Amino acid sequence: MTHNPLLQDQGALVFSHMGFYVKDLARMTQFYTQVMGFTQTDHGDLGPVQLVFLSRDPTEHHQVVLATGRPDNLNFNLINQLSFRVRDVATLRSVRDHALQTEGVHDMQCATHGNAVSIYFRDPEGNRIEVFLDTPWYCEQPMREVIDLDQPDEAIMARAEAIAKSRPKFQSRATWQAEMARRMGYVKD
Repeated sequence: MTHNPLLQDQGALVFSHMGFYVKDLARMTQFYTQVMGFTQTDHGDLGPVQLVFLSRDPTEHHQVVLATGRPDNLNFNLINQLSFRVRDVATLRSVRDHALQTEGVHDMQCATHGNAVSIYFRDPEGNRIEVFLDTPWYCEQPMREVIDLDQPDEAIMARAEAIAKSRPKFQSRATWQAEMARRMGYVKD
């Protein structure tokens, strides 16, 4: 096997964006701009496919591309989930509340994984979205327990920490990240 330079350089391959097919381009554009806070940066046709480019980062032309062409009779989503990080519980709660007021959004669930506090819901075409807040802890995954986002922020974080601490491989996120950097070859022993 030849040497792969991508394995030794953290910045050599950086995830940038994703695209997915939609049935109703206008409705999905409205959802991702009004509920998820994206800005439409461009749109146009590429042959028979209409594209809408969306970003939340002024340094990225697009982070999400919506493309027409999703079959009407497709009753399975190939995308497991789209995940978005937020900085605090208040923002997580705000996204939840705004999403719940949006027609077509359904299947709202609030959970903790110990290493994160998350909400999950379906967009108007049934794609699962996760919006999450990292916690300062690591615990073995997969793990998911229901959490009540209507509790005070301190109670939510205390519950997430207690759940994380109950797992056998509990440690700080910093310790876990240092080990991952070593395992990925970014830090030499």
